[in-house]
Amino acid sequence: MTKELSLEQREELLRALKDRFEKNMHRHKDLKWGEVEAKLEVNTEKLWSLNEMETTSGEPDVVGFDKKTDEYIFYDCSAESPKGRRSVCYDREALESRKKHKPENNAIDMAAGMGIELLTEEQYRELQEMDHVDKKTSSWVQTPAAIRKLGGAIFCDRRYDTVFVYHNGAESYYAARGFRGSLRV
Repeated sequence: MTKELSLEQREELLRALKDRFEKNMHRHKDLKWGEVEAKLEVNTEKLWSLNEMETTSGEPDVVGFDKKTDEYIFYDCSAESPKGRRSVCYDREALESRKKHKPENNAIDMAAGMGIELLTEEQYRELQEMDHVDKKTSSWVQTPAAIRKLGGAIFCDRRYDTVFVYHNGAESYYAARGFRGSLRV
């Protein structure tokens, strides 16, 4: 599979990202779109990943800049867990452990295929400080190895104006649970 976008796809994506950037300045107060766009235009594989985030309804947006690595940080900022990434269990091991009613995919493999990483619990909480998301859905987040080793995985959501972190068997999947990703460019 080619990880390049056509000129038309690139232009459409950059337009959508610019519009979202300008409408949500609270996520990136001191950043300028022109600098972000310049970085994107020389990182076509990252642009492809952002398009994957966009086409699965993640609504990616810039949430910060890492001065040490000279990278912009994008998160999925959709109001609810991205529609194109729901009904997935946590990882391949969990998927293979299911005997019946297997989901079509798993969060870890989908994220890797898109060139992104699942948000950590800390990143999820940072996102919740910017925008209150997942009021009706939930999102898998990176699970500590000790929890995963015991068969569990963690997910987060927002209810009662509070961010909750829960656990579930990693093989579980629900129509209202997906995952949110991050990408550095």
